[in-house]
Amino acid sequence: MSDTTGDSDLTVRPADRLTPLLFAVAIFTSASLVFVVQPMVTKLVLPMLGGSPAVWNTAMVFFQAALLGGYLYAHLLQRVASIKVQVAIHLGLLLIAALFLPLRINGLLGDPDPAAPILWLLATLALSVGAPFAVLSATAPLLQAWFARVRAGHADGKNPYVLYAASNLGSFLALLSYPFLIEPLTNLFGQRMGWTGGYAAFLLMVAALAVVVWRRRLDTATEPAQLAATPVIPWREKGVLILLAAAPSSLMLGVTAHLSTDVASAPFLWVVPLALYLLTFVIAFQARPWIPLPVTLVLQAALGAMVVLVVAFRTLDIRVAFVIHILAFFAAVLMCHQMLAARRPPPDRLTEFYLLLSVGGVVGGAFTALLAPVIFNMVWEYPLVLVLVGLARPWDRRPLRGEEIGALVAIAVLTVAAAGLSWWMTSDLDAWAALWRMMPLFPLQTLCMLILGPAVVCAFLLRDRAQTFTAALLMIGLSAQFIARGYDYSYTERSFFGVMRVASQQDPGLGGDVHVLTHGTTWHGSQARDPRYDCQPTLYYHPQTPIGQSAEIVQARGPARIGVVGQGAGTMAAYKRAGDSLTFFEIDPMVDRLSRDPRWFTYISDCAVGEIDTVLGDARLTLDDQPAGTYDLLIIDAFSSDAVPTHLLTVEAIEGYLRLLKPEGVVLLHLSNRNLEIVLPTVAAAKALGRPALHGLYVDDGTLPAMAIASTEALVIARSELGLADFRGKPIWREVPGTDVRPWTDDYVNMLGALWRAFRPPPERP
Repeated sequence: MSDTTGDSDLTVRPADRLTPLLFAVAIFTSASLVFVVQPMVTKLVLPMLGGSPAVWNTAMVFFQAALLGGYLYAHLLQRVASIKVQVAIHLGLLLIAALFLPLRINGLLGDPDPAAPILWLLATLALSVGAPFAVLSATAPLLQAWFARVRAGHADGKNPYVLYAASNLGSFLALLSYPFLIEPLTNLFGQRMGWTGGYAAFLLMVAALAVVVWRRRLDTATEPAQLAATPVIPWREKGVLILLAAAPSSLMLGVTAHLSTDVASAPFLWVVPLALYLLTFVIAFQARPWIPLPVTLVLQAALGAMVVLVVAFRTLDIRVAFVIHILAFFAAVLMCHQMLAARRPPPDRLTEFYLLLSVGGVVGGAFTALLAPVIFNMVWEYPLVLVLVGLARPWDRRPLRGEEIGALVAIAVLTVAAAGLSWWMTSDLDAWAALWRMMPLFPLQTLCMLILGPAVVCAFLLRDRAQTFTAALLMIGLSAQFIARGYDYSYTERSFFGVMRVASQQDPGLGGDVHVLTHGTTWHGSQARDPRYDCQPTLYYHPQTPIGQSAEIVQARGPARIGVVGQGAGTMAAYKRAGDSLTFFEIDPMVDRLSRDPRWFTYISDCAVGEIDTVLGDARLTLDDQPAGTYDLLIIDAFSSDAVPTHLLTVEAIEGYLRLLKPEGVVLLHLSNRNLEIVLPTVAAAKALGRPALHGLYVDDGTLPAMAIASTEALVIARSELGLADFRGKPIWREVPGTDVRPWTDDYVNMLGALWRAFRPPPERP
């Protein structure tokens, strides 16, 4: 029976169904607008800061801070007793925020300083989208607070938190729609106009909702009364709520950075952790969760122990690693959010509860995106939070049982044994060689992982004790990190753009020690340290590769002016002769510093004849400042990493490169990539510009030393056929393949298509 008065069941039931539906639709719409804008706006800012995952993570901190501002506004607005006044204020702010539409990047602050881009990015986002985002984000808690008052006489009014599931469902679907529908099918202009239309529709929806709900309230004579006050939330409980919200936020950015480094720096992959993060809210705040908390606790224990082990090792297939990390992330975040849902206060404390959750989100995001890169020289924050999240599990302060003590001792023995074996083998090369002869199928890291496997099982057995379980994960994590620490890494440094390492590899064919500059699992250049080979260009830059051949072909014409986007280890400096000039264009000051340090690389300091210039900043911006008709050869070498700055491959970008060439000059785009097929969009761009091009491909046949050369794929484009005349007839150069792939532009990039084509078998070359 209905608990309303003055009406029969038949007349009340339609209102009972309609009012919650209106609230749910409005909340769903606002959440969709809030979260579809995040990948869209971040994509708008990429041309200024390149394709680093740190751009997305820093942008996420801004969005979390703007969300906090919106939630604070919603909380403070509850001090206004009249719902009518609250609605009027909110509609007024929505109208003011509409003045910032359509969304665009505000250029008031100019170009970013590559040495300190974080404050620029946060301030630019605040000026560009801060107002509409903050006001929209306040809608969900506001409407839930209004719902609790308007429905105070109904059963559903006692649990307005159910509407939070509708909010996060809208966010989840909006994020998934971006890579699969919005990005492939529409350009950025269409996206901006579509979002503006959605904002206008939502504004009208809120006004209509206010009118309809006001007419359908129970007591038409007065406003709904404010909810009865309940006891304040204790400070200790507030701290627990903040920490439970901070851990998932930190993990979301941590797993994003970990995966984006080795897969692709694009919204397609960035939205996956965020979408799953939102999905856990949907599940946690349902009246009957799809996954009950006891099941979540079991899944988190198993996956958490496993991922703490594998996060240290980068030898897994990227697809397997992606699945493991995503599942472990999902289980950990779902556990924290279900713990939050279990602690939610009565409806009168609803906006305060969401405010605390938002504070936690900002704390976790700021720790991972802003603080960790300063205090850690590697990405330690991700495995650290993976371990600490174990403390969110239920605590048991009873004395340990015998079998639990045995499991803990076994973990200690196994972790010490694995770390000890690693230390012994890497410090005693004769022992290593003997072990390799006995077990050639088990590399050292694989052997250590097998030893640590039982420790993972023992940790799972301790899952009912949060303290002991966390201690077990800490031991496993420390041992794994020690084993995989990269005994061959001589130097590690971290900047906004990522972690760079100088590794020492052994290659007898190059005289022994070879220094390699790495970012994640990607090599950005190497140099033999033996004086007989130290000025020999290696890997992608060997004279037999398309890059090396292009330099020698252009230099055969006479003194050459060469520009190289992407400095790496500075290998291209080895080609510079007395009459040539060479300029690097590099976004990361740390890379320029490492490549010029003779302790690690001497291509620039010792091998080049004459001075080598470096221009710091994003190449699209810095190349615009170069005079037209300057270069004989322009090499765009920013794509060998799997964090692809797509704005450097668009029609407009390539047109800008061609502007800088002399009449016979050429631009070479290095397109080697493990997980993305980026050749065909580049071919399509050249054809769209009506410029001649050749496809270069060198496949390593193993005849040269392992560190001497690498398989390389490139595309060379000229202003006219004259520029390609001396390229034709060379063994590795072919006519460009035909394609119906749509060229990428500053307004349109289809990363999903690039990923899909990479999984298809390549066509045979003629």
